[in-house]
Amino acid sequence: MRLPRYREYMSTGLRWQREAPSHWAGSRIRFMATLNPSKSEVAALDRDTEVSFLPMDAIGDDGTLSLERTRPISEVESGYTYFRDGDVVVAKITPCFENGKGALMNGLVNGTGFGTTELIVARPRSGKLDGAFLSWLFRSPNFRSEGEGSMYGAGGQKRVPDDFVRDFSWAFPTFEEQVAIAAFLDRETAKIDALIAEQERLLELLAEKRQAVISHAVTKGPNPDAPMKDSGVAWLGEVPAHWDVARLATLYREVSEPGSDDRPTLSVSIHDGVSDDEIDEADSERKITRSEDKGKYKRVEPNDLTYNMMRAWQGAFGTVTVSGQVSPAYVVARPRAIIETGFIEALLRTPKAKEQIRRYSRGITDFRLRLYWDEFKELRVGLPPHNEQVEVLASIAQMNRQFDELQSAAESLIELLDERRSALIAAAVTGQIDVREAA
Repeated sequence: MRLPRYREYMSTGLRWQREAPSHWAGSRIRFMATLNPSKSEVAALDRDTEVSFLPMDAIGDDGTLSLERTRPISEVESGYTYFRDGDVVVAKITPCFENGKGALMNGLVNGTGFGTTELIVARPRSGKLDGAFLSWLFRSPNFRSEGEGSMYGAGGQKRVPDDFVRDFSWAFPTFEEQVAIAAFLDRETAKIDALIAEQERLLELLAEKRQAVISHAVTKGPNPDAPMKDSGVAWLGEVPAHWDVARLATLYREVSEPGSDDRPTLSVSIHDGVSDDEIDEADSERKITRSEDKGKYKRVEPNDLTYNMMRAWQGAFGTVTVSGQVSPAYVVARPRAIIETGFIEALLRTPKAKEQIRRYSRGITDFRLRLYWDEFKELRVGLPPHNEQVEVLASIAQMNRQFDELQSAAESLIELLDERRSALIAAAVTGQIDVREAA
């Protein structure tokens, strides 16, 4: 959609809105809205009156609200932020602010709500500021990037000060134009959101299909016409008749050889298996605690199978591809004969195998579960001849390349749509496009 610009523009002197249509009027938000209205407004209500309750997770990054939770006023009037229908809220704590968390309040129980203290509340002045327009302004990249620069605090406790919003300057359109711009953005972003949702669903389907294809390959083999037999293992079901069914103890032996300073320390991811190089602590998804005594680590060699005892039930298995060492909290298993450990890894990552591993693990709760070698070695698996293991792994690699291409295309399209959405919001609320006719 190509939209016209306004006929005449003026300089605003603002770095976040350098120019605006000449008939728009500059103002600080404090003159257009009341910030953080007083709870005294609900003092006359019965203390048992039910009102909406919104913790941070009930407010979406896209302006949506989850209104299922309610509380009596007596439980929330102290220690929570007050708002009512028509108010506009914006999250002030990182990373919620940067992500655009905020919303126009609408549909609150008894028109009233309380929520997290990490909100700034703006109540538009009647006839001067449209709440929907203000909500879009708060979600614009111009407002958010400027707000990031004003944050105070450290780390995960950085916040945008209330005064930033109160004193924020903007060239505002007329009230009627604000309504038109908000209606335009409601409609056009809904179209973009629908396209994004389609691509996100495609990614889900691709992930399901990928898992199904791999699961079939490592449990049924590459030949659809191969005679089948009952494996005698409930989670495996039928396997090709020429496959062996064996305990892992007959295929692998546990080894615990000391590491050394000259070996890279490898890690196992639930998504990617074993790293092929030492991962820097700063780049790791999880905090790594490393001992200075490398002799406590366990030596690993190519084609070893290693797993994280505490995360095995989540799929933290991997095939070692380089000589290195792993944490003492890992188990290292070495093949007793010629075997492609990559095949066993792919099998152990299937949903049914992970469920079995969870059952073999010991612990009180999920995040205390540990899979010890004595339990793991009793797991029974289906194993094709070596040449077929190689064939299956080659087939999986080819399929993964195809799935990766489709996934990358969908992710790129989502990124482009997100950029288009942000650009459209910025252009509309700053007056770089004239949407009055389109609206």
